Amino acid sequence: MTQNATPEAVEALLPEVAALIVEALNLEVKPEEIDADAPLFGEGLDLDSIDVLEIALVISKKYGFQMRSDDQDNERIFASLRALTAHIVSQRTA
Repeated sequence: MTQNATPEAVEALLPEVAALIVEALNLEVKPEEIDADAPLFGEGLDLDSIDVLEIALVISKKYGFQMRSDDQDNERIFASLRALTAHIVSQRTA
């Protein structure tokens, strides 16, 4: 069951997704310190493709939908914490 990714729903889930990323990757940053609009790759959190696989696995388990490595939208989905959270809100079943 998918739902609309309203700004309110995304804002409500941002802290949880940030905490999930920090925990999954053992980052030395507090979840609340992650800028929701900063890039996850490059100058933002500076994640790499292995990090994305880890995040995708944790998200799949927690929110009940599969993220695919061959999804053409992955660049958009993983552009920022906010973009990733909006995708989760629109796709999650759990």
